[in-house]
Amino acid sequence: MLSEHKSNTVANAAQVLVVDDEANLRKVMVAQLSRDGYEVHSVEDGEAAKEFLGEHHIDMVITDLRMPRVDGMELLRWALADDPERPVVMITAHGTVDTAVEALKLGAFDYITKPFDKDELRRIVAKALKTRDLAGAEYGLSVVPGAPAPPGRFRIIGQSSQIQELYGVIEKVADTPTSVLITGESGTGKELVARALHENSSRKDKPFIRLNCAAIPKDLMEAELFGFERGAFTGAVSSKPGKFELAHGGTLFLDEIGEIPVEMQVKLLRALQESEFERVGGIKTISVDVRLVTATNRDLKDMIGKGNFREDLFYRLNVVPIHLPALRERTGDIPLLVEHFLVKFNDRLRKKIEGCAPDAMAKLVGYPWPGNIRELENVIERAVLFCDDAKLGVRDLTHEVRGESRGTSTPLPGAVAAISNESPTAGSVEGGLREQVRAAMARLERDLIVRALKQTNNNVTRAARLLKISRKGLQLKMKELGLREQS
Repeated sequence: MLSEHKSNTVANAAQVLVVDDEANLRKVMVAQLSRDGYEVHSVEDGEAAKEFLGEHHIDMVITDLRMPRVDGMELLRWALADDPERPVVMITAHGTVDTAVEALKLGAFDYITKPFDKDELRRIVAKALKTRDLAGAEYGLSVVPGAPAPPGRFRIIGQSSQIQELYGVIEKVADTPTSVLITGESGTGKELVARALHENSSRKDKPFIRLNCAAIPKDLMEAELFGFERGAFTGAVSSKPGKFELAHGGTLFLDEIGEIPVEMQVKLLRALQESEFERVGGIKTISVDVRLVTATNRDLKDMIGKGNFREDLFYRLNVVPIHLPALRERTGDIPLLVEHFLVKFNDRLRKKIEGCAPDAMAKLVGYPWPGNIRELENVIERAVLFCDDAKLGVRDLTHEVRGESRGTSTPLPGAVAAISNESPTAGSVEGGLREQVRAAMARLERDLIVRALKQTNNNVTRAARLLKISRKGLQLKMKELGLREQS
């Protein structure tokens, strides 16, 4: 039986699902996370969790390892296949820590031990959600089951000369221990290249461990990289391996490497040079075999000149440099990407859009795409949602892409972002800017909600998932906008 708990009525609060067969633990964890401002739901086992995730938008999952019917490991595999970017945190007893570590190697974001420390829980949840938000600025392809393989290689779509050159580099360096530094603007696909390097190497059956350095507080960076022993700092209630240790035999991908504090850079350099380190608070030296791939959208040479990045570390990381072109530099690939995203969102949104009209494609090719491929993906998602014809037309695109924008903001992730990409309708400007913006937002929210309800045959639960907000948030917004629930 599903049991749903909601922490607040903020429509855009992060959605957290707690999965545990212990009712008291669920109650305590829901109460704690609710006080921290999240909207929290809970179910009693993995089978109920799969059903819940299938009907609701959830930003992260916290699940026990041992449960009846579907246990935590099976739920982890299912959840990662359903949404690879949604973080999953495992709950474990001291006797099953080894299993939790295996879960991390499979792709779990982190784990907490029973009885959990509230400060540790707070840190892990905040870190997980920040990592997911940062991942939203990057680009990854999800293959639609049953769809034809997209044109390209390594799950990277493109046939331009720049992408053909990228394929060649990946092919040459993937199965080597050499460090690779991937540079490029946000949204160009740096993590996708890192995964391609791992999956096409002899390490492919070993862990691929990723860490977004921008999501980690500076005072916890060492513990994240190298692990810690029990009692090493406040909240260290048990020993825990770091990312280097977890990646042993496999690949460690450090995104936003430029965010690592200068004082930590010398310790990272030592670990790379000697392939060994000590946990925080520990005295035992741990040796590892790790292939390191790093990425950044910052100019590390400029940071070196300003004293913010060590030159010796830069040359240790930059053995093989890979620079990813911005989308505006390979516009010939845009039609291929549009075709792929049409297949993806037809499947997700249950639509049957057959293609893109020539004038709409001309707008897409001519737009400079400051948010790169991720922005293109968001624009196509919105267009597919709004399109009522057989093909996407110019009117289905955002004002920015149509060349009618009155601002400079780029689309936000998800279908709900559409409301921020519209401009107030022409008319009187009496009442001031704030009132005009509020009225325009209300009109656009209403339009988006009506379309989502129409698309889902007035199923509020499915409409909420489509809009990537909670069912409660949608119900409140419908009431606020004078829309009657008809499901």
